Amino acid sequence: MKLISFEKNGQIRVGAIVSSGSAGGEQRVIDVTGMGGISSMNALIENYATCKPLLDAAVKEAQSSVPLSDVTLLAPIPDVRRNVFCVGKNYIEHAHEFSGSGFDSSAAAGAIPKAPIIFSKPPTSVSGPGAAIDSSLDPMQTVDYEAEFAVVIGKAGRFKEGDDPQSFVFGYTLVNDVTSRGLQKHHSQWLLGKGIDGFCPMGPTLITADEVSSVADLEISCEVNGELRQKAKLADLIFDIPTLIKTIGRSISFVPGDVIATGTPVGVGLGFTPPKYLVSGDVVRVSMAEIGVLENPVI
Repeated sequence: MKLISFEKNGQIRVGAIVSSGSAGGEQRVIDVTGMGGISSMNALIENYATCKPLLDAAVKEAQSSVPLSDVTLLAPIPDVRRNVFCVGKNYIEHAHEFSGSGFDSSAAAGAIPKAPIIFSKPPTSVSGPGAAIDSSLDPMQTVDYEAEFAVVIGKAGRFKEGDDPQSFVFGYTLVNDVTSRGLQKHHSQWLLGKGIDGFCPMGPTLITADEVSSVADLEISCEVNGELRQKAKLADLIFDIPTLIKTIGRSISFVPGDVIATGTPVGVGLGFTPPKYLVSGDVVRVSMAEIGVLENPVI
């Protein structure tokens, strides 16, 4: 199932997307707010087992739907309950790209990490499709993009030996891990450079895990002003999704709705000579065929 959060009459609503007609037909939205007590995307995720029969019936009947183009999309989880978990240097080529940049405080340990590097972005960094990335919030004018595949957690609690990591996965979305490279370098850590307000665009949709038969075959890409900058398959991850779930969940209890951004491929702005940082007027598009296009202008 493909899910969204959207705004209607000043309220945040939850929707399911259906396609009219044959493959490639118009995408339409069914408002599922209120079904089975769904008041938000977090509530849907937490109570999905109860809500799913109602959602399946609503999608099958596809009544009272509106064109997707007629709604104002928000981040799929606009009210994330806590910081977004993020993974650094999780593609081999990007690890070399970043470690050789002079901006990586972890480079002394080697280009390729021996264990997942985990940091976070606060809830105030989350924004939705179409939301502006405010480059003026970076005093060093070093705003960079990072296209990332994100895992949404659906099961509460810590990971225990014998658990199936996939049992913790509710679904998947996209994230742009926007970064101030200057602040990242100046403070020798990643929170201040990556946690800036609005520097975590998310979306456009959240697809449930049963929609994906093989995560490894998925391909993510990023364009800036129509120029392809990043493109990679999830098979290229150094630490795969089960490993990330085990690493985080063995000592930190998951909460339904938690988001794990799994890292970015080679091709970030910092990797060019000279760097291709984002400036006002740029448009960044992170995309994956199964999830859609996350597009954000830079101001």
